[in-house]
Amino acid sequence: MTHMRFPVAIGFVTLLTMSLMAQGKSNADSWLDALGTAPEFKVPTTRAAWEKQRTAMRDQLGRLLGDLPPRPKIPKVETLSREERDGYVLEKFQFDNGAGATVPGYLLLPKKAVKAPAVLYCHWHGGQYDIGKEELFRTNAVPVPPGPELAKLGYVVLGIDAYCFGERNGMGPGGLTEKGGAGEMTAAKFQLWAGRSLWGMMVRDDLMALDYLCSRKEVDAGRIAVTGISMGATRTWWITAMDDRPRTGIAVACLTRYADLVRNEGLKYHGIYYFVPGMLRHFDTEAIIAMSAPRPMLFMTGDQDLGSPVNGIRSIETKVRPVYKLTGSESDFQNFIYPKLGHVYTPEMWEKTKSWLAEKLAK
Repeated sequence: MTHMRFPVAIGFVTLLTMSLMAQGKSNADSWLDALGTAPEFKVPTTRAAWEKQRTAMRDQLGRLLGDLPPRPKIPKVETLSREERDGYVLEKFQFDNGAGATVPGYLLLPKKAVKAPAVLYCHWHGGQYDIGKEELFRTNAVPVPPGPELAKLGYVVLGIDAYCFGERNGMGPGGLTEKGGAGEMTAAKFQLWAGRSLWGMMVRDDLMALDYLCSRKEVDAGRIAVTGISMGATRTWWITAMDDRPRTGIAVACLTRYADLVRNEGLKYHGIYYFVPGMLRHFDTEAIIAMSAPRPMLFMTGDQDLGSPVNGIRSIETKVRPVYKLTGSESDFQNFIYPKLGHVYTPEMWEKTKSWLAEKLAK
């Protein structure tokens, strides 16, 4: 009996696959159809109606991230060191996130900074678990070490280690022997048991870092930008969606529309940290991006970036631009798609980032 069932099962699957192909459907289409993808994002006709809708969307996003512990108004920060460097002062700090983890970070202060503009810098993933916030001083993701260059231009710069990265690699519930992707998977499992997502806890840490940045006397809290590439880009547009304090955001690579990622069979290009339970029952990416309006947002993505299907990028722009138009800020939504370019940060993109910061964080 056992030997008879196995080929019958294979035959059934083969027939089902052939049937789907005949209908022009992929497995991904069938899974999405069965789920019933997120309701179509519709822009209301008045700004007042949009603000009401936006508030409701932010509340729903917060619930989807899970039962996150409340965060203090200002984190209790311990400064571990302070040293003079060429053109800036470097502080190393850490804070307790109130959820069993210590969050290390760097703060770069231009010399004689007084109410200066600031940049919350979000590092990427790239499978480089040992780097984290050290990206500020390296060229692993950006054409130049972004921290010192921005500090020398007059910006206060802050970056932290996300869960499982940098000094937090091996600091999850699996212990010091469990690092890299294995540690990330264990951290994600733990957060699910706690009724929340790893992504929600990562965004929560970023918002605590923003709280600290806003509290510094050297910083003009009305002139803060958020930026990053890849995972750092996704952190950027989630932060600006969930918090109104950043004046602007710059996201390089990783402008990913979730349903299009599925249809392009691209889920494999994003780690487990990235996924929010229930997301596609309520929203796709355009809703999150739209919540940043009317604040200036700059997106730069290559059309060969497999983790950000270009058809999804264009769909996001088509759906988000009307929100910016409604809020009288259409020119502040800029979305550049670079031909024949993959998941990279080019010198041209870096120059555009600096120009954008200079313009949008000016007094």
